[in-house]
Amino acid sequence: MRLARLLPLLTAAALMACQPAAEPAVPASETPVAAPVMPTDAPPQEPVDEAAPLLQPSPAQPPAAATPCRDQIGAAASARLVERCRMVSPATHPPCNAANPCAMIQEHIDWACAKWGPGETKPAECAA
Repeated sequence: MRLARLLPLLTAAALMACQPAAEPAVPASETPVAAPVMPTDAPPQEPVDEAAPLLQPSPAQPPAAATPCRDQIGAAASARLVERCRMVSPATHPPCNAANPCAMIQEHIDWACAKWGPGETKPAECAA
């Protein structure tokens, strides 16, 4: 009878003795960090010149690719290009907007027209 009462206590003591002791946590500031090492088979790296200024376009003259289509070819012509883009585009959010560069709109038209198969009839806007 005594053994039946002591058995759960002895089992719990044996299980607690089998668990490893918890190690104290080391704060992150005290954890040593190894310096990064380049692999031996890595290609040679060019040194970075921190003093060299980064080349950026002048804010007074934006690059041609960032100029809106309506400013490049006019409001009427850009409206026709945008309408043509919308007519051929299968995309849910196509870049058919006069605020985008004309080249982007034309590339989307070319991409959309190229999606048609050889035996399929392309929209008339693809031939324009």
